[in-house]
Amino acid sequence: MSGPVAVAAADLGASSGRVIVGRVAAGRDGTGQLDLREVHRFLNTPVTVLGTLHWDILALHDSVLAGLRAARHFDLASVGIDTWGVDFGLLDSAGSLLGNPVHYRDSRTAGVAERVEGTLPAAELYEATGIQRLPFNTIFQLAALAGSPQLAAARTLLLIPDLLGYWLTGEVGAELTNASTTQLLDARTQDWATPLIGRAGLPRGIFPPLRRPGDPVGLLRPEVARAAGLAGPVPVTAVGSHDTASAAAAVPADGGSFAYVSCGTWSLVGMELTEPVLTAASRRANFTNEIGIDGTIRYLRNVMGLWLLQESSRAWAAAGAGAPADQDELAAQAARLPPLRFLIDPDDPVFLPPGDMPARIAAACEALGQSPPEGPAQVTRCILDSLALAYRRAVIEVQELSGRHVDTVHVVGGGARNALLCQLTADACGLPVVAGPAEATAIGNILVQARALGAAPGDLDGMRALIRGAQPLRHYEPTAADAPRWQSAAARLA
Repeated sequence: MSGPVAVAAADLGASSGRVIVGRVAAGRDGTGQLDLREVHRFLNTPVTVLGTLHWDILALHDSVLAGLRAARHFDLASVGIDTWGVDFGLLDSAGSLLGNPVHYRDSRTAGVAERVEGTLPAAELYEATGIQRLPFNTIFQLAALAGSPQLAAARTLLLIPDLLGYWLTGEVGAELTNASTTQLLDARTQDWATPLIGRAGLPRGIFPPLRRPGDPVGLLRPEVARAAGLAGPVPVTAVGSHDTASAAAAVPADGGSFAYVSCGTWSLVGMELTEPVLTAASRRANFTNEIGIDGTIRYLRNVMGLWLLQESSRAWAAAGAGAPADQDELAAQAARLPPLRFLIDPDDPVFLPPGDMPARIAAACEALGQSPPEGPAQVTRCILDSLALAYRRAVIEVQELSGRHVDTVHVVGGGARNALLCQLTADACGLPVVAGPAEATAIGNILVQARALGAAPGDLDGMRALIRGAQPLRHYEPTAADAPRWQSAAARLA
């Protein structure tokens, strides 16, 4: 292998983004180099216009360019982009964007899933695509546009990372891991489910050719490279452009049978499989079969995640409630409170839109016959206890549905920094938890790029070994005495 090489990961999450430069080299003995440098961080703030919630896609594009300018001294060998799933932009026949992409939290898909399922029954949709039923899936967003001038004028659909890649390179395509979130991809063939698309009444011709992680996207357009201060041709490489695909690739598992929690704005809880699980039981449990690196299956369930805490923090700041600005201090205050006093179902649809999250949490507690939490510390404890309980439920069910045993839970992403959440997860699941890396998504992005350049191990096991040797990890053991308490809490919400 050659190396080291420097590559840039543009990692855009639902609330913030960052550009991280990784220097990577892999040795023959399994050791290697993985040095990370965050060069730019920015907010991802949606905008409401005429009652519709949009992503500020031009600001995100500008932020990616600012990140590349900040990375111009690193002699970049490649650039890779990952974002969230399902959302998209539509291009007209001239390649121009037909309006700002709409945010998945917008209400335009209310009732659309039921309408689509009148033509395509939910069981048939799941059997074909293996994707869990979420009201904002791409299929339902497109159906919400049926009969609109925008959809009539559309000639190309590009998911968010593919749209940003198109603006950087001028090349059109759809990366497979993100395309698998649309509920429009065949779970078995890993190609567009063209017959299903037609039956849903959607235009078949707008779906571009598919790419796989590691494939070339194209070269930075000359004017883009000049604007970023980058010399010479710089390739853009397809990565696991769905952020969870990149995060799962960076789970530092050392063999064994593991579950993972990719914890950020959303929490994705599941296992890595070689084949999809398309059973009726899996559909009823609302598990999803998304494609990962090297054709693996990310068999998981979406849990609402740290969105609950992020939106609560915004509400407290707006109200001047005096909550600690430092999330570590807020978690420390919550850790001193009695456990499992306040519980909610994090996946209740009432928590999906933006708004006054503490008020909705209080109302949910009262509806369940509990006293509402009072103040930021109690609300935080409610959120973290409830998330750990949701993780427990998902880890138990993923084993039952897949027929595979779990002996360790890996927590990656921003939630790996939250020691209280990690310990609660260990206690709730009754399993050891390995926390880290916190920047798993960017690391997975970086290693797929480096692998395409010959500077990283050629398989997932090798990539994960490199991560274990290069990244700090924390270990949490379950508190055995707490097991009955968690069982009782699970029964309360059953």
